[in-house]
Formats: sequence, structure tokens, C-alpha cells
Amino acid sequence: MDKDRIKGSANQIVGGVKRATGKLVGDTKLEAEGQAQKATGAVQSAVGGMKDAIRETFVKK
Repeated sequence: MDKDRIKGSANQIVGGVKRATGKLVGDTKLEAEGQAQKATGAVQSAVGGMKDAIRETFVKK
């Protein structure tokens, strides 16, 4: 598993917690930061997935 997938998953989790906390306490800035971090994590995880797929393709051949 690529390190970007791990970091991306972590960012998604932390972003989700920030977003939920911001929503709970009415802090729109924290909620927006959480949403942005969650989106960044999703992209980062996708990049890691592509790296894994490329590695598997070339290692199998």
C-alpha cells in the first residue's frame, strides 16, 4: 500500500472530525477546513491508489 493512500485516509478521517465538530459547535470556519482536508485526503488517497495500480502492472509483467 502506498504511503499516499495511508496519509490520504488519515486526512479524510481528521477532516471528517473537524467538519463534524465545526458543525456541532457552529464554527463555519472549522467546518470548511474539515471539508477541505477531507477532500484533500480523498485526492491523496486516489493518487496512492493509482501508484499502487501502476506498480502492480509493471511488477506482474
